[in-house]
Parts: sequence; structure tokens; C-alpha cells
Amino acid sequence: MVSVFAASVYAGKDYEAPKVTNASTYPAHDAHTNEKVTIAADPYNTTQKASIFRLKYLDKGVLPINLIITNEGGMPVALTKMTVQFVARERHAKLSPMEEQDIFRRMTHAKRSDDVARTTSPLPFPTKHKVGGLKQEDQDEVEHAMFQARAVEPNNTQSGFVFFDVADLDSPLDGAILYVTGVRDGGGNELMYFEIPLEKAK
Repeated sequence: MVSVFAASVYAGKDYEAPKVTNASTYPAHDAHTNEKVTIAADPYNTTQKASIFRLKYLDKGVLPINLIITNEGGMPVALTKMTVQFVARERHAKLSPMEEQDIFRRMTHAKRSDDVARTTSPLPFPTKHKVGGLKQEDQDEVEHAMFQARAVEPNNTQSGFVFFDVADLDSPLDGAILYVTGVRDGGGNELMYFEIPLEKAK
């Protein structure tokens, strides 16, 4: 059985993962009733919502989206090959989630990689790196906020953030769609892709 990484919680003013509910309770979601799997997207696109973070992602053109996956079936679903893509109506942009190093560079004003052109690949899981100019607690926030679950057990919900570079978009959520592919059932069969209209979360 694929193991599940629980969300990490820190004391004091450090990052604490937001509490989530069943994915079907969020405005922006796609439910696959036959497979009993629902995926929701909750963009942290306002200063108030983003106040849970130490880092000022929005000020740097980085949009955090809380990805929430609920499995109400009788078998775990595997996420190790899951791919997430943000498709913006504006400029027809297709964005893959930023990796840790991309976020670190953005936060420290260093030159970023070209996320728009990067080939879509499975969700990048956090790895430890040292980055000059960024406090260790800030690096830890990025690592622990990023989506980490490798599976969702039966009658369970997993969540975590995916981050997108939307600096070149004026209204990133307008008409945008989040596509999630590569989710597999207990038998290894890939589920139909999930299509989540982000505009519903505005």
C-alpha cells in the first residue's frame, strides 16, 4: 500500500496547514461519482487568506492553490504519478506547478526558470535544499506547504498546496481551469482526468 505523508504542523507563528473539509464542499471541484473521488482547488488569492504563510507569495506573482482530494471509495487511490496543470484563459497560458527551487528564487529576487515552457510532469514533491538569502524557516514553510500525499486512503481527505507563477497574468482565475491527471485506483488503473473551474473559487 502506498504510504501517506501527513501534513506537518508547527508551533507559534510558523506555518500551520489549514484545516480542510470534504472536497465536495468547495465551490471549485470535480466529483467522479463512479470512482467516489472528488478533487477541489482552493486558491489563496487574497491577502487575508494568504496570511497563513510567512512568505508574501502574492507580492511575488506566485499563486498558492490548496489541492484537496477526498476518497470515499473502499480502496486507496495512488497519487505518485499525478500531474497538475493550470490552464489560463488569459494568453492561453499552460502552467505546471513551481518546484521548490523556482519558489526560492522568486522569493529572493533571483532569476527564475521558465515554468510556462517546462514540460508537464508528475507533481514535484518537496526535497531538502539550502538556498542563500532565504531563512531556513521560510524554506521549511515551502517544503511543508507543498502537496506531499502519495495516496488517499478510503474515506479520507488529503491536501497540500501547489504554487503557480502567475506574474504575467492580470486576472489569473478568470476562465482558468485546473486539470489533474494520473490519479490511479487500487488496481493501478488511471481515472478520467479531473477538470476544476477555478473561476468558481473567486
